[in-house]
Amino acid sequence: MPRDNLNELTAFLAVAREKSFTRAAAQLGVSQSALSHTVRALEERLGVRLLTRTTRSVSPTEAGERLTRSIGPRLDEIEAELVAVSALREKPAGTIRITAGEHAADAVLWPAISRLLPDYPDIRVEIIVDYGLTDIVAERYDAGVRLGEQVARDMIAVRIGPDQRMAVVGSPAYFAKRPKPRSPQDLTTHNCINLRLPTYGGLYAWEFEKAGREPKVRVEGQLIFNTSGLRMNAVLTGLGLAYLPQDQVHAHLASGELVRVLADWCPPFPGYHLYYPSRRQATPAFSLLVDALRYRG
Repeated sequence: MPRDNLNELTAFLAVAREKSFTRAAAQLGVSQSALSHTVRALEERLGVRLLTRTTRSVSPTEAGERLTRSIGPRLDEIEAELVAVSALREKPAGTIRITAGEHAADAVLWPAISRLLPDYPDIRVEIIVDYGLTDIVAERYDAGVRLGEQVARDMIAVRIGPDQRMAVVGSPAYFAKRPKPRSPQDLTTHNCINLRLPTYGGLYAWEFEKAGREPKVRVEGQLIFNTSGLRMNAVLTGLGLAYLPQDQVHAHLASGELVRVLADWCPPFPGYHLYYPSRRQATPAFSLLVDALRYRG
């Protein structure tokens, strides 16, 4: 294939995936006018329109969608092999993109990465915090981090953390005005700090388990957040009860800033795993990161 043809396909694929000439041009490091010219040249050579352009958006036509599905994976494979070959040099190098939830990023990824990177200046790590169960192949991530029970079976999963436990907590000031709940159902009478998650289509129902019972309680309250940091601030301020990872509240429980309730309803569950496609060609940089993250407890 002539080199110009490959450049045209790469340019078209970037625009089709980003649905924006502006973002695609920034990604490829070219001007918008040059990118537009390249895509038009491809359309003229093929004799079919590949993109529908308006003043506000860009989207693939039927022909463009078909071309994206057919050439996208092939060009990705070529890029992955080139990265793998370049990584055979003496020093591990390259960019590793990971998607993870906020707690996993803070509690597991950051400690390992902060120890690894000073010794390998040519490795770059990009962490995208996302509560959705992202398709890492479609979104072109190298790996994702999720709880063990959420990892798809067709992925390689590496355990990177211990079992987790959740904790229902409130401040002493909060409990000075309200009785402590004795069962999960009692939470419906409390001011609870809610979490909004895209994977649950709305507000997260607090999950419990005891003696074979597994109730999920949809709590109510004045506050709704989509980050754990804000929920922590709210519960410490005494604005309600929060449902947070046990390790995140441990220090506050020890200091007396928070009080735990319903502990017998919160058993351990499988902890975090790093997952990635089984067909992925592991670079030395990626292998180093996996080894640094691997749980050895």
